[in-house]
Amino acid sequence: MMKFLPLIAVLALSGCATSETTYLNNGEQGLAIDCSGEANSWATCYEKADASCAGTGYRIVGTDGTPASKESDKTLGVDVGNYKNRNVVVVCK
Repeated sequence: MMKFLPLIAVLALSGCATSETTYLNNGEQGLAIDCSGEANSWATCYEKADASCAGTGYRIVGTDGTPASKESDKTLGVDVGNYKNRNVVVVCK
């Protein structure tokens, strides 16, 4: 059980989406949102974007993430052991 404690701690900490200010090539200010991990989803990214833009709306500039696994790659229908990367860059309206 003690061997799994660090893993459980990492999974628990990876449940939050983070955002940081970034600048696009054209000089426009945007937000880079990271919602990676098993506890998050793409919806978490978009919820964080909406909250960060204070309800004014946002425009998605780019997305990057781990592709969805094929059913044949899953164990008993669950994607086990693959860390999910999800990143979205948005510009607030």
